[in-house]
Amino acid sequence: MLQGYSQLPDFTVQRERFLAAARQAGAKLTQYPHPLKGPKGEALATDVAVLGNPQSSRLFVVVSGTHGVEGYYGSECQIDWLAVNHANTLPADTAVVMIHLLNPWGTAHLRRVNEDNMDLNRNFIDFSKPLPVNARYEDLHDIYLSKDLNGPERAAADDLMDKYSQESGWSEIKKIVEAGQYTHAEGIFFGGQQPSWSNRTLLTIIQTHLAHAKAIVSFDLHTGAGAYGHPMLMAIAEKAYPSLQPAREVFGPWLYVLITGKNIGSNTGVTATATGYLSQFMLDNLPDTQLIQLVVECGTYDGETMHHLVRDDHWLHLYGDPQSPQGKKIKGELFEGFYPQDKDWQQLVHLRTQQIFNRAFSALASL
Repeated sequence: MLQGYSQLPDFTVQRERFLAAARQAGAKLTQYPHPLKGPKGEALATDVAVLGNPQSSRLFVVVSGTHGVEGYYGSECQIDWLAVNHANTLPADTAVVMIHLLNPWGTAHLRRVNEDNMDLNRNFIDFSKPLPVNARYEDLHDIYLSKDLNGPERAAADDLMDKYSQESGWSEIKKIVEAGQYTHAEGIFFGGQQPSWSNRTLLTIIQTHLAHAKAIVSFDLHTGAGAYGHPMLMAIAEKAYPSLQPAREVFGPWLYVLITGKNIGSNTGVTATATGYLSQFMLDNLPDTQLIQLVVECGTYDGETMHHLVRDDHWLHLYGDPQSPQGKKIKGELFEGFYPQDKDWQQLVHLRTQQIFNRAFSALASL
């Protein structure tokens, strides 16, 4: 397996660094406290930093930590941007909204999912309608419930996974499992059966900080899928929408548009069969805004390796002890998977993300 981090990150330290950068940039801060604590008993919260006039008609929005453990990359990108921009230097009628660590529990506990084992990028659905059905997941569900990490149950589960992989191919398994499922709370890629705390909090943030705007460019920051060291710029939606055209005009061939749906494949590493993406939630809840909703997805390790890491972490929170030496080893490997120690990787993805931010921010004035 991967060589994991020996020194795991600290949620409170990361949060304080963001808050300090936001204050230095002249931001107004709003805190959304999470009801649970971190692994050290620390307070958890999603913080929103607003630079400029909160009622500006043009907004530049960045969301970090939708998938908790990926939030350290996203937070660093927000801090980097705040370090070179200030509220006093923004163009007229333009503001910046930084939504810091939307899934604070997952960030603090180094989990991709939230406190209820929900994958937030499967949770942003309309719960007033029947839940999505993923019948093909049922054949694979037991693979993720083996009670040992390295013993006979795990070996049997691995053999079953290999059998399915040989019959259908890894890409087909990925399309099934990572599409999300809404039946088994103890299963993997669980989308939930009601809106999560983060879902409800994001809706409040939209209504409080974003709904008045006429034009928004928004980013949701992720790592883990795609080619190593490549920050892929994406627009993810259930169907084409008018603001895709100005997005294409701004970014040209850099932009990859992913329209999701049943049985749709994708060579990006991002799952096209999934329901409940944050991007679609933003589009649905800002219908009267010219919204360019984008995703930056920074590739790390290959898909099967990443699936293995997420699977081990899933086992750890079902049956293991995250504070044990074994638990810390699994956490170190998971963090490496989503935020490689490779300094060239880190430098490249942060540089490219800032380039994307700067191009989008420059284009905002013309929307």
